[in-house]
Amino acid sequence: MVPDGWIKERLGNVASFKNGLNFTRDDRGEIVKIVGVGDFKDLSELRNTSKLDQVQISCKLRDDELLKSGDLLFVRSNGNKNLIGRCLFFPEVEEKIAYSGFTIRGRVNTKKIHPQYASFLVRSSFVKRQFAEGGNGTNISNLSQQVLSEVIFYLPPLGEQEKISKIISTWEEAIKNTEALVKNSLETKHSLMLTLLTGKKRLPSFYKNWTQLKFGQVFKERIEAGNSHLPLLSITSDGGIISRADVGRKDTSNDDKSKYLKICPGDIGYNTMRMWQGVAGLSRVEGIVSPAYTVLIPQADIDPLYAAYLFKLPALIHIFYRHSQGMVSDTWNLKYSNFSKIKWAIPAIDEQRAIASILAIADNEIAIWKDQLACLKNEKSALMQQLLTGRRRVNVEIV
Repeated sequence: MVPDGWIKERLGNVASFKNGLNFTRDDRGEIVKIVGVGDFKDLSELRNTSKLDQVQISCKLRDDELLKSGDLLFVRSNGNKNLIGRCLFFPEVEEKIAYSGFTIRGRVNTKKIHPQYASFLVRSSFVKRQFAEGGNGTNISNLSQQVLSEVIFYLPPLGEQEKISKIISTWEEAIKNTEALVKNSLETKHSLMLTLLTGKKRLPSFYKNWTQLKFGQVFKERIEAGNSHLPLLSITSDGGIISRADVGRKDTSNDDKSKYLKICPGDIGYNTMRMWQGVAGLSRVEGIVSPAYTVLIPQADIDPLYAAYLFKLPALIHIFYRHSQGMVSDTWNLKYSNFSKIKWAIPAIDEQRAIASILAIADNEIAIWKDQLACLKNEKSALMQQLLTGRRRVNVEIV
């Protein structure tokens, strides 16, 4: 059912499209900034153009080969199908900026559609679905001007478009602010790790000297097999030790898990072939892990949570890298025999626990902001679906 006052429309009736420039690095001529697929990232709009690449164009650029305020730019061609149709909105363009041959520029008719409204519309799920169904290609996916032109949607009057745009922009601003809080919290935690885990900054009431210890003194290796009845766990780079079912990838583990290693609550597990990248975590549950992992039992002189944070310290990860063995990075491994020889300065157990407690508080703050960010994104997505389809109407008389 068409919402009252809305009309059924094709994108090609309200916007014109043009493929981007094809050029080579050997071209010589006018120097101009250019937007490529690599500039899209996770952005929805691009206001700061200071970091764009500059290229030389051998031919004279026409006006329609440059971006203008209010333009949309779509990813036309890329090996990753998920990138096809991704759109960047350019609210204000105050200099010469071209766009690459892997993109398509969209320029709207402002008498029919509000530019920012169009930018929200082309990022909606029902429009992106039409991109996916209309794309073609074999080795590389492609989005064409024809596919863009044939996108169908219902369009409200300009006044309602503008009001909808303001509402969605408010949500996007809240998301942007929360993303900044997440980033600041991560930076704060990183700074705390660099100072507290290295002793550059000491907590009040802790004055004892730190002791150089070999890891073999504070960690023993757990080699317990034959526990196939226990749940299968996986060690991830960011998520720590989680259920293998939560990894989100196809389970390629062996059916015979008799040689899989037992890991207990309080143990530290690490990926033997990726410890040089810091892939380690503290286990909160009992389970089994692949024999490709190494399982450590923290001894009385090391706090397990402190150790989990310590193994994420960049300076120590570099030491892991130096002690890993193998011909190429894909085969580098840090077996317990080499891990146990590494020496590191360790504070007394009470100071370890105090440091770990502070870092855990920082982690909790990060988790709270990330949860809030996820909620905002989900709510905005649902709101966009309702507003851009007319299922929820706005009062254009209210400013």
